[in-house]
Amino acid sequence: MDNYVLGVDYGTDSVRSILVNTRDGVTLASEVYNYPRWKEGKYCNPSKNQFRQHPLDHLEGLSHTVKAVMEKSGIPKAQVKGICVDTTGSSPLPVDRSGKALALSDKFSENPNAQMILWKDHTAIAEADEINHLARTWGGEDFTKYEGGIYSSEWFWAKILHIIREDKEVAEATYSWMEHCDYLTYTLVGGKNPVDFKRSRCAAGHKALWHESWGGLPEEAFLEKLDPSLKKLKSQLYQETYTSDQVAGGLAKEWATKLGLEEGTPVAVGTFDAHAGAIGGEVDEGTLVKVMGTSTCDIMVSPYEALEDKLVKGICGQVDGSVIPGKIGLEAGQSAFGDVLAWFVQLLLKPASTTIKNATMDGELKQETIDLLEKNLILTLSNEAEKIAPDETDVIALDWINGRRTPDANQNLKGAIQGLDMGSGAAHVFKALVDSICFGSKKIIERFRQEGVKIEQVVGLGGVAKKSSLVMQTLADVLNMPIKEAKSEQAPALGAAIYAATAAGIYPNVTEAIAAMGNGFDKVYYPNPEKVAIYQSKYEKYLALGEFIEKLS
Repeated sequence: MDNYVLGVDYGTDSVRSILVNTRDGVTLASEVYNYPRWKEGKYCNPSKNQFRQHPLDHLEGLSHTVKAVMEKSGIPKAQVKGICVDTTGSSPLPVDRSGKALALSDKFSENPNAQMILWKDHTAIAEADEINHLARTWGGEDFTKYEGGIYSSEWFWAKILHIIREDKEVAEATYSWMEHCDYLTYTLVGGKNPVDFKRSRCAAGHKALWHESWGGLPEEAFLEKLDPSLKKLKSQLYQETYTSDQVAGGLAKEWATKLGLEEGTPVAVGTFDAHAGAIGGEVDEGTLVKVMGTSTCDIMVSPYEALEDKLVKGICGQVDGSVIPGKIGLEAGQSAFGDVLAWFVQLLLKPASTTIKNATMDGELKQETIDLLEKNLILTLSNEAEKIAPDETDVIALDWINGRRTPDANQNLKGAIQGLDMGSGAAHVFKALVDSICFGSKKIIERFRQEGVKIEQVVGLGGVAKKSSLVMQTLADVLNMPIKEAKSEQAPALGAAIYAATAAGIYPNVTEAIAAMGNGFDKVYYPNPEKVAIYQSKYEKYLALGEFIEKLS
């Protein structure tokens, strides 16, 4: 009799659950749920870089997707041996003493500061700058040294500091803070005390300045210098952390009933989507896995002896066991990737849609025309951009429209476009934006190599990898490396399922689980030799533009 596990993957816009056969990694059923409140734009203010999500979007999505998967598959619940959740990060939310999200209470249900603070929320830029300054000047340990040496506004402490200063009511009502992956796992196991719960090593190590060498989270004296309230908060967080091959607890009766599963089903320690995606993309030493969606995360693993005491500068951290237990997990990434292209499409769509709505034509025809535009515009731009040779256009773009995550985090930076003339069309600008996100990827790979990290192959996965051959081929040409495309349509969810199978004891370790359950690769994009030198020249112009813009910021 075959065994099955559930992988639950929370992305920026939706959650997807898959039921996977542990014998061969085949997905029996899947279901996606789009967050309704998020789709409405509730609790968000893009002009202020404020992006928040209500936990009900996530809890409702959990119930819907898992129940649907179980119904579609027809598999008896007794054959489901484990579950693991991955989420975006750093996406913390405030909870009360029992671990209940403040946003689930009547008092705070509509307060944006009580919602989950999404990874791409950049309201805490000033607080991140403050953390970086203090880390270098306070006279003690530099707690940022294992996180690339620069703390980001996208991360745990900066976001907490911003909220407790901006909203005293939320600050006073909050007992603890939990990363999204921890909160959902805690909910599934029916946690009673957030301090005693098994928190994610991945989340803590990459985003919360947690490290074994200083006994966990930063010492109280450092936190107190940032804000006196953080000293007390530390004791209400956690000290130990756990890798995702371990069991966080058994599925609580309430959630077993809601999901149609057996009470006590092992629930693995939660993790981040990119790191789970790397597992689904069959990460190994020397492999860089690019999780390519609205943003990117670039994930690698390294044996201890390869890094020794080296600190890799300017990345998002090096954490023991954050990807594969027994190896150092390395993370980098871009704050915007697919979002860069989506921004340009919306730039064209909005005035076009408004013009159509105001036109004197049949209402049904108006909507059909708008729907057609929304469906096909990015495809049209991609097809036209593919026809433009790299040496036919001088338009150069900078991909920092959501700041720069790596190398060397700086969320104050802005995007830019140069080289426009009267002959520049929409496709030329779109192509320049595609080039820019690939140049940003090249800069990350260069940094890893400068720091002595070997990269022998690159694997692409996620929505952009699956949907855009233009991006994948351009990336191969820019990097002058073959790019493998992971076969799985839901690599992060598959990675979560692999963790679940390991935590459930079906496999002795994550590496063996990957070997059995990995889905392999669909295709390989090879660089065009005649384009490599051209893109190298354009890359140097991209670097020069970036240097100029950074000086202006």
